[in-house]
Amino acid sequence: MSQPESSRRRVRVRSVILSSALVAILIAAVMVSAVVGQLPISVTEVVGTFLTWLGISTSWAPADPVIAATLEVVRFPRIVMALAVGAALAVAGALMQAVFGNPLAEPGVVGVSAGAALGASTAIVFGIAAGGGGVALLAFIGGLGATLLVYAVARAGGRTEVVTLLLTGIAINAFAQAGLAFVLFLADTASREQIVFWQLGSLAGSVWSEVTIVLPVLILGTIVAVLLASKLDLLSLGERNARHLGVDVEQLRIIAIVLVALLTGVAVAFAGIIAFVGLVVPHIIRMALGPAHRGLLVASAVGGGALLAIADLMTRTLVSGADLPIGMLTALVGGPFFFGLLYQQRRRSGGWA
Repeated sequence: MSQPESSRRRVRVRSVILSSALVAILIAAVMVSAVVGQLPISVTEVVGTFLTWLGISTSWAPADPVIAATLEVVRFPRIVMALAVGAALAVAGALMQAVFGNPLAEPGVVGVSAGAALGASTAIVFGIAAGGGGVALLAFIGGLGATLLVYAVARAGGRTEVVTLLLTGIAINAFAQAGLAFVLFLADTASREQIVFWQLGSLAGSVWSEVTIVLPVLILGTIVAVLLASKLDLLSLGERNARHLGVDVEQLRIIAIVLVALLTGVAVAFAGIIAFVGLVVPHIIRMALGPAHRGLLVASAVGGGALLAIADLMTRTLVSGADLPIGMLTALVGGPFFFGLLYQQRRRSGGWA
């Protein structure tokens, strides 16, 4: 067997192992999240409720209407929202890293999430909610503006300098925080509480009407991202090489930027600022599978959903009777990981350029 064939075979084996592990973790996270809570529910009752939804009659369905209502109204929407938001942020992070050619690019780090939160908060204060659609729309506009600004400032000579990227993120986050403070000043008490929720990040209170907005955007955005995967692979070879191979680089980047803003905006609109998911997940997947974007994007979506489902479970169970902000938990995990990436990048480049 030749060396290239042996290498491809190893990649396929790693892909199968990683995919199986991610799916197993995802299923386990969903099941444990449905079972664990202030109201204890058995695995058979969870499975019975799900089968009943599918129109399959079973004796496993819970006899207690309180348990059935808890699963259908409280836990299932929250679990699905965690999966959708985690997947959206992970795919957005993978796209940002492809567009900027930099493993440090991530919606929360460079200010895209903060821009989306500013847009969502503005919608709340000025009454543009429209059943959640207005909040999502202004979150998308805020995220798009932040992404375009990062792209315009941080890109130079066909590459993104680490220092410029981080300083741009600091500036955008500072501007967004100032905007949020001004919006808080204008808000009434009820709106102020909602805006504080956006700053901390939480999946508490997720309902099916919100899930039906997030899921279609996630599915559409992920499909378009996967369709762009081969062009993103060529872009990773360098702008000049990609152009010689027939890729319209600027069009590709604009489409990817809109996708990043769309995925980040819809996630922030209903879950608040949840940082580092788009940094940690794609980086780990890339180390396991390699740089090919088709597998990277799909695996990142599954891994991001699993990570956020686990994080949400921890927010509900770490402190008895309390619901911790999920953004705080992801920052505690992602912060040290980000420092490690910074140190690695500095050693590789011999400086901060």
